[in-house]
Amino acid sequence: MGIVIGVVTHAAHHELFQDAARTLGGVDLAWVSYDHEDEIRDRVAEFLSTTRLDGFLAGPVPYTASRELLPPGLPVGVIRSSALDLTLALYRAQERGWVRTPVSIDTFAADAVEAVATALDLDQDQVACLPYAPTQTVDEIAEFHRDAYRRFGERSFVISVRAAVREQLAGRLPIISGMPVPATIRTELHELALRIESDRASAQRFAAGVFLISQSTDEERARIGLMNQLLNTPEFAGAWIENRGRRGVVVFAHKALFERITQNWVGVPALAEAAAALGVQISAGFGVGVSARNCVLLAEQAAARAELSDEPCAYLFEDSGVVIGPMGPAGEALRFSYREHGDEIEQLAKYVGLSATTVSRLAALDQELQGRTLSPGELAGHLGITDQSGRRLIRTLDAGGLVSAEGTAQHHPKGRPSRLYRLRIAQALEAQPWSSPAGTSSS
Repeated sequence: MGIVIGVVTHAAHHELFQDAARTLGGVDLAWVSYDHEDEIRDRVAEFLSTTRLDGFLAGPVPYTASRELLPPGLPVGVIRSSALDLTLALYRAQERGWVRTPVSIDTFAADAVEAVATALDLDQDQVACLPYAPTQTVDEIAEFHRDAYRRFGERSFVISVRAAVREQLAGRLPIISGMPVPATIRTELHELALRIESDRASAQRFAAGVFLISQSTDEERARIGLMNQLLNTPEFAGAWIENRGRRGVVVFAHKALFERITQNWVGVPALAEAAAALGVQISAGFGVGVSARNCVLLAEQAAARAELSDEPCAYLFEDSGVVIGPMGPAGEALRFSYREHGDEIEQLAKYVGLSATTVSRLAALDQELQGRTLSPGELAGHLGITDQSGRRLIRTLDAGGLVSAEGTAQHHPKGRPSRLYRLRIAQALEAQPWSSPAGTSSS
């Protein structure tokens, strides 16, 4: 699967970013352009609702405006103008016949301005600097430059990274752009792409989880119950599960699966769910290593450490020496985690002509997506089925009112656009469409 990076940029800088991305292969860029800074948040929100992203690249201003909208764990790159960009801006000013000082500069970090002033032997008393701050307004930055111009006199000029500031001061003060050059943007873009590849590789590392029965008068029966509990858990659908001793169960899967069920190594709701269903205390350990054997050994050590606690918990041991824990059973469990969780899942499955397990897994995925859209291929990837099966499933869900079409996305310039859908499993369970009169659907 190719990498898709969302890039947010002012319309005036679009060509600059495109030039920077020319040398990057194997990555598709999805663009969000804006003309005014107050448009950023709404445009990014709409963009995120219709586009699958592996990474997000923006300057300080669009990142500040949209950071609360970004999905947790999404790799992010923030482009900041560097000392090189400031040096080049000063030389461009010199080419125009302007003396290097006095000058007022916005958005650059104070240490970068100081380093350049020292290297070029500039009079730092003739350099006014306003570093970037999230609370700054365009009017405040423009007033900073006007004040510097009044203090320094008519020989003074402005270096600004902000397009809105340059627009406001153009024709009034001598001004030049301090935007990053393509090399600076390219460096951040390449670093972000490499980080995404590294995260993917890490997520595909082999891992193991060991669940141990504690404080049970019938360990054999409890172990069989635990095995069935895990086998019927949708989140473990892509894992290999088998017995491990008289009172344990071992789960083999990619690291990414365990990250999902532990909410990125924060909590293990499965501990509480299994304990409630079986009436026993369960401890867990997770291991990430270079081989299956190494993973299991680390997971067993982590589970043994977890058993020393008075409360149900879990630990993670990695072969790199990283230890995370204790992870308690806290955290919001999926409402429809198990095949026999309730009549709602069974009835909805019969209504749309799917298995209860599939509907349960879709309900879990619906909660995980939190309203985000996905394509049939992405649905297939989440469920571990073929793309063709994913398309068939989408048609079935559409007929049953369990998805809604939400437009298209063009991830590859030469490919066909992909239809996007939003899952409606939770809404259907609340609306109980199977109770509607025959021949009707309450989608």
